Amino acid sequence: MVQADSGSTGPVQGRRPTRLLLVAAGVAVGALVTALIFLVVQHDNTAGATPSAGSGDSAAMCAAIPVANQVLPSIVTISAQRGGQSGTLSGQVFRAGGYVLTNDHVISVAAGAGGKVSVRYSDGQTSDATIVGRDPSTDLAVLKAADEAKNKPVIALGSSANLQVGQPVVALGAPLGLASTVTTGIVSALDRYVPVPGEGVTHHLIGAIQTDAAINPGNSGGALVDCAGNLVGVNAAIATVPNAGGVAGGGSVGLGFAIPVDVARPVADQLISTGKPGHPTTGLQVQTIPQALVRQSGVAGLFVLAAEGPGAEAGLRAGDIITQIDGKPATNSEQLVVATLTRKAGDKVELQYVRSGTPATTTLTLAAP
Repeated sequence: MVQADSGSTGPVQGRRPTRLLLVAAGVAVGALVTALIFLVVQHDNTAGATPSAGSGDSAAMCAAIPVANQVLPSIVTISAQRGGQSGTLSGQVFRAGGYVLTNDHVISVAAGAGGKVSVRYSDGQTSDATIVGRDPSTDLAVLKAADEAKNKPVIALGSSANLQVGQPVVALGAPLGLASTVTTGIVSALDRYVPVPGEGVTHHLIGAIQTDAAINPGNSGGALVDCAGNLVGVNAAIATVPNAGGVAGGGSVGLGFAIPVDVARPVADQLISTGKPGHPTTGLQVQTIPQALVRQSGVAGLFVLAAEGPGAEAGLRAGDIITQIDGKPATNSEQLVVATLTRKAGDKVELQYVRSGTPATTTLTLAAP
């Protein structure tokens, strides 16, 4: 489900007329289970002014022609396959040498033995690619194209820090396998937290950009750019209305989400440097206390199964119940994961916990993995 409150870590709560699901955006073939569909309703590009691509945030919408001419040469269509599983999605060349930034769920099918990844450019050239590194937690991955394609244009990297609600943006990618597709829209909201279920993992979109720029299956991993053609986000997920029986429907409800480039860039740099995401660790193993036990004990939170390293140094031990994380109620074990995704070793996490009925507070210092 879509996260409605950027400060919350659970699904949408409270009254709502219909249930929303997140679906993953790839054009799947064979037995590929698509974990996320990254969709968005197309913004009406017939209304408003058409200023120059560099005219910035005051425009009603971006002038799509100059943005397309500038950005499309760096956009790639990604084919990933292994055995009978395959999928077609999107990405962008974001660093010289053929480095391609995309979503992890885009290429996860090819991560095992026998997997194969290739990229196709807007000029029709294709190239084999290898997986440099993956970060399922943030749903980011980096590929490296083969030598013959390393001279392709690199997308300009912008910043997501100064985005404003209502600012026009452009989405580029390969929806439904249709390469070099360009759509326009606006930033609908900022700083969303969107947990998206994947195959055996939850992808955490931290500080996500909400947009109504039209994105459809196959756009996953593609670029969200500003009117100057600078990358501001990596398209990652949408909300969609389920069909009967709770199965994800085929249409979008105009709620799409992109990973901010300021989140994506350091993760990508780390993947290139080490092949691993390098998120710090808490040293804690926890389990959410079932509601039946909460009703019996009156204490809700995360039961500590084991405390090592940073957790032990913070004074926690097995049997403690963590009740708050950084001042927010501890309701899900994924909150500890989220607490590490945008921090580095040495940063602090404030925890409240209960031991044998007595409440206490501690500060946990994150450690290198």
